[in-house]
Amino acid sequence: MIATELNLENLTLTIDKEIQVKAPIDVTFAALLEQLGPSNETLDGKSLSMKIEAWPGGRWYRDLGEDNGHFWANVKAIMRPTLLEFTGPLFASFPFVSNVQYRLSEMNGGTLIKFRHAALGIVPEGQKAGMDKGWNSMHERVRQYAEANR
Repeated sequence: MIATELNLENLTLTIDKEIQVKAPIDVTFAALLEQLGPSNETLDGKSLSMKIEAWPGGRWYRDLGEDNGHFWANVKAIMRPTLLEFTGPLFASFPFVSNVQYRLSEMNGGTLIKFRHAALGIVPEGQKAGMDKGWNSMHERVRQYAEANR
């Protein structure tokens, strides 16, 4: 039997980010839905085939066709264009539940996105660094898409 010490520090994850976007708040919110949904892709540019049902209780999931896919989360709250919040296991294939929040506010010359990913569960150590890298890539695509479509 292999014993592993579990404590609160290795059972929780919190990632906080602030993303400044040079685009109006409504354009930025639309870019967020687009990039989390149909335009979502891996770090090497492959489509993840993601869908978002953008209403309270709606699903955020990966649609692989023919009734195959991966459930990521439910929309916990949506208040256009200032709040988008999810709760669910996301991409994890281990005991893990997440709360993901995007809070948008107008700032001088554009939009400020305050992002928080808080999670509880067993996260293999190598996965934590990958999550941060993945979110950074996602947020850069949101910024670029919004700024190109302002």
